[in-house]
Amino acid sequence: MAEPIQDKIKRSIQAAEGLYHRLVLLVGETGSGKTGVLRDVAEDFDTSVININLALSSELLELTAKQRSLHLPRILGQIVNKAQSPVVLDNLEILFDTDLQQDPLRLLQGISRNRAVVASWNGIFAGARLLYAEAGHPEYRSYDSVDALIVSMDGTASVDSAKK
Repeated sequence: MAEPIQDKIKRSIQAAEGLYHRLVLLVGETGSGKTGVLRDVAEDFDTSVININLALSSELLELTAKQRSLHLPRILGQIVNKAQSPVVLDNLEILFDTDLQQDPLRLLQGISRNRAVVASWNGIFAGARLLYAEAGHPEYRSYDSVDALIVSMDGTASVDSAKK
């Protein structure tokens, strides 16, 4: 019987404790069930899931476009600092907004420096490459090297390959 994805995330959180970035990404395409998995994980740790789109958009609303891109990392840090560990993040699409001029993976790595962060990632992890959106889309991102533990909705997890 295959190990549940929630258990792979829990093992990844434990393994991440010794890493420079304590980041665990739950990777799957839209509609693959990431939100439900994150809710289960958050419940197991007696914490809650933070909807980043909602939390950031309300904080950025009254800022100018230039101020938004300048203050976004600090505001994201403040949101995360109010949360219990591990921090569970969902709905990250706002981080990919081209007007904000941010590197979403770098933002997530920055907030995971001092505490475990589990975040959803709408995309795929294939052949050691992390992708967001389709090639040619304005928000498209491709990362060849990812300093994070990856758990895919297909059941694969980088923590498994580290054991071998």
